[in-house]
Amino acid sequence: MGLRSRLAKPFAAYVAAQTKKWATNPFQYQEKVFDYLREEGKSTAFGRDHDFESINNYEDFKKQVPVRDYEQLRPYIERVLHGEHNVLWKGKPKYFAKTSGTTSGTKYIPITKESVSNHFNSARDASLNYIHETGNASFLDGGLIFLSGSPVLSEKAGIKTGRLSGIVNHEIPAMLRTKQKPSYAVNCIEDWEEKLERIVDETLLADMRMISGIPPWVQMYFDRIQLRTGKKIKDVFPNFSLFIYGGVNFEPYRAKLMDSIGKKIDSIETYPASEGFIAYQDSQVESGLLLLLNTGIFFEFIPAAEYFDANPRRINIEDIEVGENYALIINNNAGLWGYAIGDTVKFISKAPYRLLITGRIKHFISAFGEHVIGEEVEKAMKFTMEKFPEVELVEFTVAPQVTPEDGLPYHEWFIEFANPPHDLVQFSLELDEQLRKLNVYYDDLITGNILRTLCIRSLRRNAFIDYMKSQGKLGGQNKVPRLSNDRSIANILSVLQ
Repeated sequence: MGLRSRLAKPFAAYVAAQTKKWATNPFQYQEKVFDYLREEGKSTAFGRDHDFESINNYEDFKKQVPVRDYEQLRPYIERVLHGEHNVLWKGKPKYFAKTSGTTSGTKYIPITKESVSNHFNSARDASLNYIHETGNASFLDGGLIFLSGSPVLSEKAGIKTGRLSGIVNHEIPAMLRTKQKPSYAVNCIEDWEEKLERIVDETLLADMRMISGIPPWVQMYFDRIQLRTGKKIKDVFPNFSLFIYGGVNFEPYRAKLMDSIGKKIDSIETYPASEGFIAYQDSQVESGLLLLLNTGIFFEFIPAAEYFDANPRRINIEDIEVGENYALIINNNAGLWGYAIGDTVKFISKAPYRLLITGRIKHFISAFGEHVIGEEVEKAMKFTMEKFPEVELVEFTVAPQVTPEDGLPYHEWFIEFANPPHDLVQFSLELDEQLRKLNVYYDDLITGNILRTLCIRSLRRNAFIDYMKSQGKLGGQNKVPRLSNDRSIANILSVLQ
C-alpha cells in the first residue's frame, strides 16, 4: 500500500461520517444553507432589487425571487462581464465557466471563491466515500487520467474564463498532479483527435488505475488503445480498477465499455454542472445519486409536467415525492438565484435523498402530445438490449418525423451500432413495445393510429463523431442530445447513414 492510499483511508472515514451527518438531517442543513445565502445576498445588487431584507422564510423568498433561466438572468451577468462588483454575489467571480446553450449562445456561469469548494470537494468526496465503503484506495497510488476540456483560460473583465473541466484542472492539489494524466501541455491541445493520440502516447506504458470522463469519449480513448495494441484494456492497464463518469446516462454505453475493458470494475457516477456539483453516487450497493445538501446550494423543484404553466408549484426538498419528475432549480453561493439549470430529476429515496437524472426540460418529443423524455428512451433501449445481448451501441438520438413521404408520422431513432442486432426488424419492434410500456401517451397514439411504430436509421461507423466535429463539439465535456422535438440534428444525421 502506497503513501497516498494509506493517508486517504482515515480522511475517507472522516468525510463519510460528515456526509452521514448532513444526509440524515436534510432539512436542518438546507435551512442553514438558505439562511447563509439570504444573508450574503442582501448586500448585492440582486438582493436589493429583490428586497432580500424583507425575506424571512422560504415562502417570502418565492414571492420575491422568480424562477429564471440564463436568458432571464443575462442582464445581471452582463453587468458582471462589464466589470461591476457585488452584482449577484459579493465582490466578483473567481472564474466564469463558459458553456454553449441551444438558445442563449455562449453562456458565462459565475464560479466564486466560495463556490469553488462545491465543485472540487464534491468530486473528491465521491471518491472518498467510495474508499470508505469498499476499502479500495490503491487506485491513488497509480496513474489517474481525467479526460477533460482544455485548461487554457481566457479573461472576461479580469475574470479567468474557460470550460468547467478546464477550470477544475487548476484546483487539483499538487499531491495528485504528479500522478495525473494527461500532462498540462497535452491537455491544452484543442483538436480532440490530436489530443487523444497524444494522451495514448503518454499513458500506454503507464500504470493507469483510475479513469474519469464522459463515457463516449472514454470509449474513443479505449478504441485508440486497442487499435494500437490489439489488447483489452485490462491487459494494457492491469491495475485499472475505478471508472468515474458523469454527464450522460452510462447504461447505453456500459456493454461496449466493459467489453473493451475485459473485466468488471467499479464505477462512480457524478452529477457535475457548470452551475454547481449537484449529486454523486455515494454507494456501490444502493441505487441513485446522493443530493448534496451542505455544499452551498439551496435546492428547489418544479413538477416537470407543470414547468411551462403560468403558475407552477415550486417546492423544496421537504415536499418532494418519490417517483415524480421534477425540473431542478438552484440558489447558490456563486450568485445564481431561482436558477433553472434545465435538468429534470426523479427521487428514488428520501432517507437519504437520492435521485436519478431523467433528462433535460427542453429535450423531449411531444409532436403529438406524447411528451417522451430522455429517461424513457434510455430505459426502452436498455430493456431492449437485455433481450438482444449481441447488441453494442456507440450512440443514439431520437427525433420526430412529422411529415413523412408516405404513411403515418413516427419517431425516428438514429443509432450507431458497434455491434448490430441479428434481426433489426425484431429489435425495432421490441424497442417500440418497451417505449409504449413506459409512456402511456405514446402507446395511445400508436393504438389510435396517430403514429406508426418507430423507425431505426442505422448510421455508419463514426457518424456521431463526424456530427460532433461538424458542430465544433468533438470531445471534452460535450455530448449528443438524447432526443429533440425538431429535426435540426436529424437532418444532419440523415446524410450520415
